Amino acid sequence: MFTHVMIGSNDLERARAFYDATFVALGAEPGEMDARGRLIYSHEGGRLMITTPIDGKPATAANGGTIGIAAASRDHVLAWHHAGTEHGGSAIESPPSQRPNGAFVAYLRDPDGNKLTARTVPAK
Repeated sequence: MFTHVMIGSNDLERARAFYDATFVALGAEPGEMDARGRLIYSHEGGRLMITTPIDGKPATAANGGTIGIAAASRDHVLAWHHAGTEHGGSAIESPPSQRPNGAFVAYLRDPDGNKLTARTVPAK
């Protein structure tokens, strides 16, 4: 459905430290900076791009927005959450836990305040 998700950052190096750590914890490669100065993460057909806003105004997080990231296992979710809190992210909502529908989830805010979740669902 989507070709990519783009979010803004006020400090790309700080964002890179956070996202490199969290995506590597999920088994992905560290991000790459493209010729236009955007940080790009590609994994399993998905793409997350991080940039400073082109209008010159500060980047702000979406109120009510969450970016969901697929994880292969409960251990990957836990590693993602740990890596995020160790690299400038903030733990939010409940601690990593299993939901009534069987999904295991964790929530973080990145250093710019964007809300993220890593989620895995056991095979049926």
